[in-house]
Amino acid sequence: MTSRLFFLSGTVILLFLALSGFAGCSSQSSHRPAVAPGHDPIAALIADAPAASRLEKMGHSVQVGAFTHLNNAVMLEQELALRGIDAYYFRDESGLYKVRFGNHPTYAAARREAEAMQQQQLIDSFFIVIPEAYAAARISKSGRGDLREELIRTAKSFIGVPYRWGGADSETGFDCSGLTMVCYRLNGLNMQRNSRAQFKTGREIKKSELRKGDLVFFATGGGKRVSHVGIYIGKGQFIHAPRTGKNVRIARLDTPYFNRTYVGARSFL
Repeated sequence: MTSRLFFLSGTVILLFLALSGFAGCSSQSSHRPAVAPGHDPIAALIADAPAASRLEKMGHSVQVGAFTHLNNAVMLEQELALRGIDAYYFRDESGLYKVRFGNHPTYAAARREAEAMQQQQLIDSFFIVIPEAYAAARISKSGRGDLREELIRTAKSFIGVPYRWGGADSETGFDCSGLTMVCYRLNGLNMQRNSRAQFKTGREIKKSELRKGDLVFFATGGGKRVSHVGIYIGKGQFIHAPRTGKNVRIARLDTPYFNRTYVGARSFL
């Protein structure tokens, strides 16, 4: 079956004001003071972090599909992955599942990739997600909002979704790192896909220093080899995907299992 059967018809849309708002597009508290002209709080956060923990901001990506059923989005993601395309699906606020791929420096480059895939009949309608549409860029420009809260908002939108990424961590029986990757990418920061790469890249922090949006890592196979990751949401809790086929859920760090397998935490902000 071809993926074209599942797409809504439409024209190419430049995503800016029309972005579905999956990662939480509502403005933050109106009482927050305005920042000085030229001040970029996200850039400041990244600049203060060690070089190894910095994540590049997302460029121009291609978004396709509007699926009612999760399996359709999963099939498209896997079809693209077989062709070497770094794709990922997500559920937006409408409840529909969509797929994104690509990270290009220009709109034209992203559109060329999308049009080439149209010619191969891999996709039908599409639109380009521009860098300014992401929460990280909006907060940088306005000085209002909290990127950590946006990351948690995104993670919570996956709660209850059956976890079916095909994933980089499949050798361990988990593909949990796809969840943390998508949470960051949907907010404008280009997170790595593999949990071990995430662990190596992030800035090491103590458990007592955990803040919302930081990642927590576990060695579920024994020893100290990272095989599982979740995103911290505060009050000793984190969101994770237990294993393929199980629903994304909230867990506590102080349960015997996660306390025993915990190997550390990393921050990227």
